[in-house]
Amino acid sequence: MGGVLRADPLWVETFTGLRMSRFNRLLRVVRERGGEGPGRGRGRGRPWCLALPERVLLVAVYYRTNLTMRQLAPLFGVCPATVCRIVARLGPLLALEPVTRPAQVAERLWIVDGTLVPVRDRTVGASSKNYRFSANVQVIIDADTRLVVATGQPAPGNKADAHAWRDSGLAAHCEGVAVLADGAYVNTGLVVPHRRRAGRPLLRAQEEDNAEHRRIRARVEHVFARMKNYKILRDCRQKGSGLHHAVQAVAHMHNLALAT
Repeated sequence: MGGVLRADPLWVETFTGLRMSRFNRLLRVVRERGGEGPGRGRGRGRPWCLALPERVLLVAVYYRTNLTMRQLAPLFGVCPATVCRIVARLGPLLALEPVTRPAQVAERLWIVDGTLVPVRDRTVGASSKNYRFSANVQVIIDADTRLVVATGQPAPGNKADAHAWRDSGLAAHCEGVAVLADGAYVNTGLVVPHRRRAGRPLLRAQEEDNAEHRRIRARVEHVFARMKNYKILRDCRQKGSGLHHAVQAVAHMHNLALAT
């Protein structure tokens, strides 16, 4: 059975949201990380029935559309089991490399926030405030470029942002950089808004600081909206570390789409 989708500009730009030049950069990263290897890895096993560009396209289409394995299989002319193996093999290779701390840390500003991703795996998520079984994913972006700097390991969706932040391991990555966060991150060492105390209204200067804080911090919400164009982040059916790999791959593709 022949497939329909191929790694040419028409299909790539239509189904992934990436220009062909950006897709080629993603393909080069996957190739450098060993994506050309056989199906079983370590030099063993039969070769893949799809070339590497088609396999990378398959994973990108899966994350973008959230089609099932049975729906993707005829589009690429393979069986659902092969689709599953390709996603499991190449998904981690699409991951975002965390950005190193900038040389002039005093001049940079990062923003962190958590977003809830609905999941099916009960070992990863928990019943949360969006009335779904979700996982809390911490994401850091650069305030100037709106590029994703790093993402943390998913935490259960009923865990507060401050706890999810401490468990994510991202704090060590932000040493020396000013990081903005909302009021849920009190006592985490991040830059949070001024809090109103009982019987002590905020000063006018503090109100102005909070307004500016909200204006800048809104950029991370815009990034979440763009990332969730990849529908895998609206209803993730992956198990175990599959959600973490999906978030990192989506962050990588988001950065490529914004790259100049």
